[in-house]
Amino acid sequence: MNSADLSKILEEHKVWITSMRESGSRADLCGADLRGADLRDADLRGADLCGADLCGADLRGADLRGADLRDADLPDLTFVILGEKYFISITNGEYVRAGCQNHTVEEWRKYSKHEIAEMDGRKALKFYPRLLSIIDFYLGAGEWPDWVKNDGEE
Repeated sequence: MNSADLSKILEEHKVWITSMRESGSRADLCGADLRGADLRDADLRGADLCGADLCGADLRGADLRGADLRDADLPDLTFVILGEKYFISITNGEYVRAGCQNHTVEEWRKYSKHEIAEMDGRKALKFYPRLLSIIDFYLGAGEWPDWVKNDGEE
């Protein structure tokens, strides 16, 4: 798919999202060849990406909540994790989105208790060790902040 066609589809999809599905149109990228596409920070909530080839696509910061990714070929180390308190996606093994927060893996591993609390209060503080466990599971064990270890929540 050429970039002009993709841009038009994404613009219509943005209208569809911001209008609460009253105008514009849902992105239908089912089976699309999106290899190497620049989808950085794209709002793909609810998009139809079933069977799409996203290998090599830049999905950093892309919002994939509710997107249909059945049979899609995703870039290496890209995961969408369902069934958690927050929507979680890992992109290219480098970026992690938890809810509306999107940060690098390194940033997630270094946040202070205060910074996590500012994100979503006690709910975020309670979930943070779980998020680090998920990151460890998908990307390999890494450092956890001392405050998490000291709270005994590891």
